[in-house]
Amino acid sequence: MIGIDIVAIKRIENFIEKYGNKGLERFLLPSEISIAKKPQTVAGFWAAKEAIAKALRCGIGSQLSFKDIEIYKELTGAPAFRLLHGKEEKFKIIDSSLSISHDGGFAIAAAFILTASSKS
Repeated sequence: MIGIDIVAIKRIENFIEKYGNKGLERFLLPSEISIAKKPQTVAGFWAAKEAIAKALRCGIGSQLSFKDIEIYKELTGAPAFRLLHGKEEKFKIIDSSLSISHDGGFAIAAAFILTASSKS
């Protein structure tokens, strides 16, 4: 399954100006905050979490929260994610891939997720 999301970086900049770190803590984990130093990175992480939720066909809500998804960087620097709190088992993820980019004032993310149910 594939999920895509796009967000205006200015929207995230305004959010950070208004709510600061407390606002970031509402949708980012401490490990993510430590590597998301720029608004475009924060925007990319937001878009990534939304794209992942869309690929899983549940959206952000009762089945999957922002804090159930951890975005991290692989040794190569490529973005990757893992689901926490038993969600990886719940959604039966077999394989996944994540791409994040930003340009022209926007951040975009695409997530590909292969689950046991999508394989059959």
